Amino acid sequence: MALALASRARLNNGTEMPWLGLGLWQVPSGRTAERTVAAALSVGYRHFDTAALYGNEADLGRALRASDVPREEVFVTTKLWNSDHGHAKALRAFDRSLRTLGLDYVDLYLILWPVAEGRGESWRALVEIAASGRARAIGVSNYTIPHLEALLGETDVVPAVNQVEFNPFLYQRDLLAFCREHGIQLEAYSPLTKGHSLEDPRLRAVADRLHRTPAQVALRWALQHEVVVIPKTTSPERMRENASLFDFELGPAEMRALDGLDRGLRTSRDPTGAP
Repeated sequence: MALALASRARLNNGTEMPWLGLGLWQVPSGRTAERTVAAALSVGYRHFDTAALYGNEADLGRALRASDVPREEVFVTTKLWNSDHGHAKALRAFDRSLRTLGLDYVDLYLILWPVAEGRGESWRALVEIAASGRARAIGVSNYTIPHLEALLGETDVVPAVNQVEFNPFLYQRDLLAFCREHGIQLEAYSPLTKGHSLEDPRLRAVADRLHRTPAQVALRWALQHEVVVIPKTTSPERMRENASLFDFELGPAEMRALDGLDRGLRTSRDPTGAP
């Protein structure tokens, strides 16, 4: 899979999404978030993932406006929070996020969690938002196969993206296969297990053999499964490390070894039981 930092995945509506992005979950608002985005832009990142819940939408917007990188080169994702489900509430929440960001449009708007009450109406709102051009693509996050099956049974608009926790220690192969079958791009948050398993000796053995870091190997593994990755860091050094994925590949034996690390590890809330 030949990729470069500028490479993009083509979504089911034709929108192009960078394979590598920067997650802004738990990045403190204010100067820290602005400096983080500015540093990432200087490294070459063109994909940023935030949410109303994160409290740093405004900082992302300010950093983008202060940059000389053209807006059309940057891919911005934000998300609908659980308390804003329902048609009218979702429309208002999106408008609020757009104002907070200070942007004319976002590239991707996601339903953050499969809240049982009102999520169908929320999806209807997202479809209207996409039709208006204010979100270039729409999708979901933390949706399992049953959640996706329910949604696909209610709409003609297939989500462009499903953002879920995904890494070698949580290899959701059935979900990945389902999303591929239906033209839904899988996107990985916590692709580095929040650091919990990067010292696993089996992962480190592959990394040592390739003269790479465990983080680089874990991210490259996801890319070779055609999964978009959004690792989170505020360190420019780590940003550069995480972006250095495009001058090496994992061979078939290495991919099989990493596939075998799956142990159902979750570092975030498990959506499996959500109705």
